[in-house]
Amino acid sequence: RAALMTGKYPDHVGVPGVIRQKEMNNWGYFKENVPTLPGLLKKAGYHTALVGKWHLGYASPNTPNERGFDYFKGIHSGMMSDYWTHLRNGKNTMRFNGQVIDPEGHATDIFTDWAIEYVTAHKDDKDPFFLYLAYNAPHYPMQPPKKFLEKVKKREKGITKKRAKAVGLIEHLDFSIGRLMDYLKETGVIDRTLIVFSSDNGGSIRHGQSNGKLRGEKRELFEGGIRVPTFAIWKGHITPGATTENIGLLMDWFSTLGELAGVEDIPENDGISLLPTLLGKEQVTDERYLFWVRKEGGPYGGQSHYAARYKGYKILQNSAYEPFKFFNIREDEYEEKELDFTGSKVYNRLRTALREHIRKAGTVPWQPPK
Repeated sequence: RAALMTGKYPDHVGVPGVIRQKEMNNWGYFKENVPTLPGLLKKAGYHTALVGKWHLGYASPNTPNERGFDYFKGIHSGMMSDYWTHLRNGKNTMRFNGQVIDPEGHATDIFTDWAIEYVTAHKDDKDPFFLYLAYNAPHYPMQPPKKFLEKVKKREKGITKKRAKAVGLIEHLDFSIGRLMDYLKETGVIDRTLIVFSSDNGGSIRHGQSNGKLRGEKRELFEGGIRVPTFAIWKGHITPGATTENIGLLMDWFSTLGELAGVEDIPENDGISLLPTLLGKEQVTDERYLFWVRKEGGPYGGQSHYAARYKGYKILQNSAYEPFKFFNIREDEYEEKELDFTGSKVYNRLRTALREHIRKAGTVPWQPPK
């Protein structure tokens, strides 16, 4: 989320790990005064809104309204302990701008209702709007509404309880996105709107989710943990049914949307504009070194582990305590065959590029100032 909001690698803006409420298990602090995507779009006359999950801070100066959003209705926290009570660690982080609120219902339904309410209020405005709709689903706990769970059980005989809950939660999310899409079509807003759908990480296998044949899962830096599909719809601009294998990171949307909105002097960032790819033009997106980082407590000891990629070559570790693995994922998509890195120039270049990335990240504090 830090990358999406700033166009920079998360550890370059103080978020190498998860920002949490408890100080002893907090691994990030969103760097103050870094330009944000909503702030960027406001320069182009957009009204900016966040509905759903913020996850980049709980207090000033890192609340959504202070970091560029005109309108915020959702949760400050990174997850909920219960989709019906919306609490996390016994605390309510639901807010309407700065006001504490306590809505009733399943969080996915609530966020969808709020998104539709926002579009209703702004669909006839002279100025454009930017809506960042960040659902909590399909994050655990797996709590689909009963009718969605029963539908899955009835359709898929023999499915495990854990898997049924995961599928039900995702199908409820799909249904909810469909509600919003239907509304955009009914009102004609879809005819003049770019819609992007993506995810922040792969599925959590331990919670009944699946990443198909890709190796690994959420929390890991195998492809199953970091490769996700992204969809974009833009009537009259994006060819329906078009596909691309081009590599993009969430941070790339900063420059992409900034360029699309006509923003002048987009702040320096780590991403690129994917607008040529969206428009069906030829674009090379892998002529760059790409990095992933995760800092975590518990068995990870508060240390960071990394992945780096250049074209098809990739190095990764899933713990700071293990050596790097080396793959060519163009030839070995499922990361089954480790390459021998002895004397490999590509491996050495990847390690050198990652070292420089880590050095730069070391200049950015990732704990709140005392």
